[in-house]
Amino acid sequence: MHLQRTNLTRVAALLVASSFALTACGSDSGTDSATSATSSGTPSGSAAAQPVEQQSATPRLALSYDGGILVLDADNLEQVADIPTEGFIRLNSADNGRNVFVSETGGFRVLDMGTWTRQHGDHGHYYTTQPTMTDMRFGGEEPGHVVPHDSRITLFSDGTGEVDVVEPAELLRGNAKSTEYTVPEPHHGVAVSRGDGTLVTTAGNEDTRTGIVILDKERNEIARNDQCPGVHGEAAAADGVLTFGCQDGILIVRGNEIQKVQSPDAGYGRIGNQAGSEESPIVLGDYKTDKDAELERPNRFTLTDTRTGQLRVVPFPASYSFRSIERGPNGSAVILGTDGALHVYDPATAAPIRTIPVIPAWTEPDEWQSPMPNVHVQDGVAYVADPTAKTITAVDLTTGEKKAQADLPQPTIELTGVTG
Repeated sequence: MHLQRTNLTRVAALLVASSFALTACGSDSGTDSATSATSSGTPSGSAAAQPVEQQSATPRLALSYDGGILVLDADNLEQVADIPTEGFIRLNSADNGRNVFVSETGGFRVLDMGTWTRQHGDHGHYYTTQPTMTDMRFGGEEPGHVVPHDSRITLFSDGTGEVDVVEPAELLRGNAKSTEYTVPEPHHGVAVSRGDGTLVTTAGNEDTRTGIVILDKERNEIARNDQCPGVHGEAAAADGVLTFGCQDGILIVRGNEIQKVQSPDAGYGRIGNQAGSEESPIVLGDYKTDKDAELERPNRFTLTDTRTGQLRVVPFPASYSFRSIERGPNGSAVILGTDGALHVYDPATAAPIRTIPVIPAWTEPDEWQSPMPNVHVQDGVAYVADPTAKTITAVDLTTGEKKAQADLPQPTIELTGVTG
């Protein structure tokens, strides 16, 4: 969940507005139906009900569970929908204010969260409808990372090596349109399309991942770094700088320059998951040092300054999971600890800002697919889902105040949201 990606929400709103230029301001006619995707932005193939105009934007949350997806109103945490699904799925926000990518066995499917803003010059009109799974699909087997960045969305399919670059305006219009590229060998990877048309993608195969490659618009190689064993995960920091985690450090991409930053634990100091913010040049990352552990429960995290390459390892008073790291207001670093508290840090100094108890203490399960507490930050509010208690809690990260709490009908697995 990278705040660098919030540019997409603003850009997508403007692009969608252009498709509504002939629609009368102050009215929402019957053309705004599921069968009129071009004029309404309602994804084709959805069975959405007639839109209802609202006073303000309506943010919503999506939570997966074994057998379905719950959609909640992000303000009051009331359930809006329960959408049946099959198999183990993953959720990623498209960061366009409206859509969520659902990773299924055979690719990415698009969930319409049923909330959006229609811009009319200097003001907007706000609408909601029933959330629905659309017919839009992308990618192939073993869908993996979803990366919104630089006003585009990049999808990587591990099983086929397919890279799909999706334009947010087309997605909002309901068009399953993308540009495609296939890496030389399929692997558990990630790709990031940039505003200048270049593509940064991981390099490797089913057995080994070695680093990253930068490709030009024609997909010719510009630069490469193969000094990143086990490359995993990405983040975007201020000024469009990208990072990719390694088993022994991190790669920093500035334009077409790639810098390797070594972990202080030379043999094995893994940074596999990162969270970035457009408000900060510093990237938050996890940190693991036991190469032989089946499941290492870390008690340190990393802060990497992408301007200088300085990597700081910070002690943490509990443990945390890969679903525990986020970014908050002003680029603050947010970690949900196994002590049940949200820990907020100043990324520049690594100093604790506040600790907010939210849920009971917990232990990361042995299987990463199992339900476990996780956190999603949206508009300065941290949403913490606790599958054991079957609750979700909204916390204002600026004041530390608990804004709302609700019971859930199922123990949930993944959590994301849209701004509406």
